[in-house]
Amino acid sequence: MASSFLKTSSLSSRTKVLHQVGVSLYNTSHGFHEEEVKKTLQKFPGGSIDLQKDDSGIGILTLNNPSKMNAFSGTMMLQLLEKVIELENWTGGKGVIVRGAQNTFSSGSDLNAVKALATPEDGVALCMFMQNTLTRFTRLPLISVALVQGRALGGGAEFTTACDFRLMTPESEIRFVHKEMGIIPSWGGTSRLVEIIGSREALKVIGGALKLDPKKALSIGMAEEILQSSDETKSLEEAQAWLTQFVNGPPEVIRALKKSVCSGKELYLEEALQNERDLLGTVWGGAANLQAIARRGKFNK
Repeated sequence: MASSFLKTSSLSSRTKVLHQVGVSLYNTSHGFHEEEVKKTLQKFPGGSIDLQKDDSGIGILTLNNPSKMNAFSGTMMLQLLEKVIELENWTGGKGVIVRGAQNTFSSGSDLNAVKALATPEDGVALCMFMQNTLTRFTRLPLISVALVQGRALGGGAEFTTACDFRLMTPESEIRFVHKEMGIIPSWGGTSRLVEIIGSREALKVIGGALKLDPKKALSIGMAEEILQSSDETKSLEEAQAWLTQFVNGPPEVIRALKKSVCSGKELYLEEALQNERDLLGTVWGGAANLQAIARRGKFNK
């Protein structure tokens, strides 16, 4: 059934992008040369991006550079893209939690790289590379959560907006400090922040370089919940329990619904409806659907 629906669909170019895995925003037609950027980023080592994939279908993505408050080195930016590609191909995946090592999220870009990449051309190339990566992360068919422990500053704050949800521990903060560095958010953070909290609040948050503590973030819709514990292990367990309620089910169903929500955000209504129809064709009459009907548990939870 699924194949017949997909074959008869009239897909726009935007819809095709969402259907395809591994498609980036920028390419050589935009003046973006990915391999050149990668060679440049390799010059700035340090830290790592670690990915643990659990049999439950929940992945843990850890920003690991604690000596620099988990700031992104060049190699970490490259590794983030590698991990996103790995997550794109994880067919058993349903959710992912992003966190920082040693109880802090991320302080943004490593200043060593920032100082070396001093020209506008360097800045724009880095911008396109990170927008490509984080847009692919946002479009993952996995429900994503940023576990904000400690501080999420600059690019770290931007990364939280690439996640579907943000959970904050007591004493944590999110802060877009870009103005104080004489720049603006450039990893897609402004556009996503407007989508999350609206243009007026976003202007206050970015223009004022406001410190969003958990209560403030919760009040403006930036955070979903304030966790009970600030302990690194316990807060991760809380985040896993919170996410589990939304990914409890067959991977093919969770992944289809995430794709459908992405299309609702990014496409025009008519295109989003067509995409929703096509995604339904991948699960209707499938094993999970037939098992649910057989159990007669559809409306009895």
